[in-house]
Amino acid sequence: MPEQTSAVVIIGAGPAGLVLGNLLLAAGVGCTVLERQSRAHVEQRARAGFLAANTVRVLTEHGLADGLLKGGQQHDTCAFRTASGEFELQYGTLGRGEVHTVYPQQHLVRDLVAEFLARGGDLRFETAAVAVTGLTGDRPQVTVRAADGGLHRLQCRFVAGCDGRHGIARTAVPAGAARRFRRDHGVSWLALLAAAPQSMAAVAYAVHEDGFAGHMARTPDITRYYLQVPRGEDPADWPDARIWEELRHRMRADRYGPLNEGAVLERRIVDMASDVLDPIQYGRLFLVGDAASLISPSAAKGANLAVMEAETLARAMVPALRGGDEQRLARYSADCLPRIWRAQEFSHWMINLLHGPAGTGDEAVFLRELQRARLESLQTSRRHQDHFAENYVGI
Repeated sequence: MPEQTSAVVIIGAGPAGLVLGNLLLAAGVGCTVLERQSRAHVEQRARAGFLAANTVRVLTEHGLADGLLKGGQQHDTCAFRTASGEFELQYGTLGRGEVHTVYPQQHLVRDLVAEFLARGGDLRFETAAVAVTGLTGDRPQVTVRAADGGLHRLQCRFVAGCDGRHGIARTAVPAGAARRFRRDHGVSWLALLAAAPQSMAAVAYAVHEDGFAGHMARTPDITRYYLQVPRGEDPADWPDARIWEELRHRMRADRYGPLNEGAVLERRIVDMASDVLDPIQYGRLFLVGDAASLISPSAAKGANLAVMEAETLARAMVPALRGGDEQRLARYSADCLPRIWRAQEFSHWMINLLHGPAGTGDEAVFLRELQRARLESLQTSRRHQDHFAENYVGI
């Protein structure tokens, strides 16, 4: 089997892998990025687009923000609609005064791919990592299947697993070497992309007895919507007419104004679940992004955690590769996990804020009253608002 070498092999060309690769190249460290999908696929895959202030800082400091600074939109307000009324939080004036930059993830990936290639990076699309071995030695190996079906082996100093929770990197961690924490929140969303301008300036969260609905801008002509649906629902059972009827109902369009409607371009089911691996490193393997921890989309933390971890890992790998100083690498998990758990806690809090239980039993009524109290406190307490703003934008 042919063998090649690279200082770092990065598995996965999402935001985590591409930010890490660009930061390593900027520091003069060679790396190879492996991506099993085609370039067209990763550059068109629609995902979340809410970038936190720290993410924008990382990208700007490393020359990776030209696209988002030109095409991104700053958002500093979110709205909550309930049976009691509607209230807005201008979170950009609360807490640390930070805002989100809305820039669709596929646009960010496109920018990161172009920059990595412009810097001379080795990026291999339609190339799957099929095995990761030798992680406790000095020269781990990644077995690769190229687009033509041929197998070869990449030898390296370090492996970065940026290929998600179902990727080969996470499975390379032996049983017993890390502890997996997982929670199924028992909530499912129908995630929608609509060819329609946003219907309101703010991100809107509709808390309704028939289930949550959400509105989030993406581009001037595309809007992301969410509908809470029963577990196991088939997206095919939701034609456009039914979707818009339910969105109008839950977002109380009769009270607050009509929605801008258009063709539904994408519909998929998202089951709310959280997952954390501890530690997020094993030998010469380091997990980044969803490979390290899966977080529910209720608070838009996934891509932002991935960028934070990529920066932390790049800062640790450079001294290790240049001078053999592996102290930062040794504490990679210890540096990242507290922020991961903080993001998980806020995401869990948001899930409980937005989703009330069905039914008329004592427990269901009790939990709905707790939900109502949380929303009332968020509307009226400045301290609560500052805490919300700090966690909503930050990690």
